[in-house]
Amino acid sequence: MEEFVFLDDIATADVAIESRGDTPEELFSASARATFEVMVDTGDVQPEIKKVIHLENSEIDGLLFDWLAEIIYLKDSEAMVFCKFEIKIMKDKDYCLDAEIYGEEINQSRHELRCDVKAITFHLFEVYEKDRKWIARFILDI
Repeated sequence: MEEFVFLDDIATADVAIESRGDTPEELFSASARATFEVMVDTGDVQPEIKKVIHLENSEIDGLLFDWLAEIIYLKDSEAMVFCKFEIKIMKDKDYCLDAEIYGEEINQSRHELRCDVKAITFHLFEVYEKDRKWIARFILDI
């Protein structure tokens, strides 16, 4: 079960998040949903446009960092917000992520825009598995 919480007592000027999932895919999806919930009410976002992402990294934490950086970049470069994340992660020599993400162009008259996320940070960034749950903590620069 994927889930996330905002950690109000960790970062005062930025947004700290803890996300969880039963699998790495659920963890990555929860992390992406949390990132976009900072920016917009994702319940108002329609999955009209599909984008395909492929990433590779030797470490699972590096892959999550790259994933969040990539979806933030897509938000900025294409003026889009996303609401649905279909992710597959495989481990061969490196971790490989293949994802289809769905969203739409930002529409200020329809979307309840919150604050803009500029980047994912390395500060207090961690990914680990505990009691068969995948957990990540990260801070978004706003």
